[in-house]
Amino acid sequence: MQSVIFPNKVLPYLLVAPQIVLTVVFFFWPASQALYQSTMREDPFGLSSNFVGMANFSAVLSDPNYLHALQVTVVFSLLTALVSMGLALLLATAVDRVVRGKGFYRTLMIMPYAVAPAVAGMLWLFMFNPAMGTFAYLLRRNGIDWDPLLDGNQAMLLVVAAAAWKQISYNFLFFVAGLQAIPKSLLEAASIDGARGSRRFWTIVFPLLAPTTFFLLVVNTVYAFFDTFGIIHSVTGGGPAKATETLVYKVYNDGFVNLNLGSSAAQSVILMIIVIALTAFQFRFVEKRVHYG
Repeated sequence: MQSVIFPNKVLPYLLVAPQIVLTVVFFFWPASQALYQSTMREDPFGLSSNFVGMANFSAVLSDPNYLHALQVTVVFSLLTALVSMGLALLLATAVDRVVRGKGFYRTLMIMPYAVAPAVAGMLWLFMFNPAMGTFAYLLRRNGIDWDPLLDGNQAMLLVVAAAAWKQISYNFLFFVAGLQAIPKSLLEAASIDGARGSRRFWTIVFPLLAPTTFFLLVVNTVYAFFDTFGIIHSVTGGGPAKATETLVYKVYNDGFVNLNLGSSAAQSVILMIIVIALTAFQFRFVEKRVHYG
C-alpha cells in the first residue's frame, strides 16, 4: 500500500485540528470537570465546597437507590438491545427479498431514526396514555389493566418499546448493508446443497453477519446507557417509584433536581467506567466468537 506524504508538514495537523478541538472541549474538559467535582462536596447553600476524596464514591456505591438504578439499567439495556436488533434483523431480511419498491421500503424504515428521542417518547406516551391513548383503550377493551403511570413493569415495557423503535432504523441500515455484502453465489450454492429458508439463514447468513451484529451490540449498549435519557424523561420521568430510573437519569435527577453535584459527578464517573469496561469486555471476549466469512 502506497503511503500518503503531505508536502506541507503543517497541513495534517490543520486537518485534524477541528476534531481535536471538539474532542477536547466536549469530552476531555467535561470529563475532567466531572472527576474534579466527584471529589468535592458543597454545602447546602452552594456557597462553598470541600475536598472529600473518595467519600462521594463510597456513598454512591453503598446507596440502595443507586444499586436499584444499576439493576434497572441492566434490564433496560438488555431488553432494548435484543428487541431493536431482533426486529431490525427481521425487517432487513424481509426487505432484502423485496424486488419492487425496495428503495421505497428502506426509506420508510429509516425515518424513525430522524425523530428526536424526546419526541419519540412523547409519541409512544400519547399512544399508550391510559387516559387518552388509542392503544391503551384497545388494551383495556381486551381485559388488560393498562396503566404505566402506576405499574412499574408496564412502564418498563413502554420505555423499552419506545427506545427500541427509535434504534431499529439504525440497526436496520447496518443489517441491510451486511446482507448485501454476502456473495449471492454463496447463497445459491447453499440452496443447491439443500439449505433453504431458516436453515440457510442460521447456518450461512447469520454467521456471516456476525461482524455487523457484534458492532451493533456495542453501539446499542452505549445507546441504552446514554442516549435514552430523553425517552425516559418524557415518558415516565424515572417512575413510577423509580421503576424506570436508569443510571444516566439518576445522574440528572441527583445533580440538576436535587442539586447534589458531588454525588451526581461521582455517578457520572462510575457510569463512564462501566461503559468503558463493558465495551472493552465485548471487544476482548465477545469478538473472539465472531466468525468472519
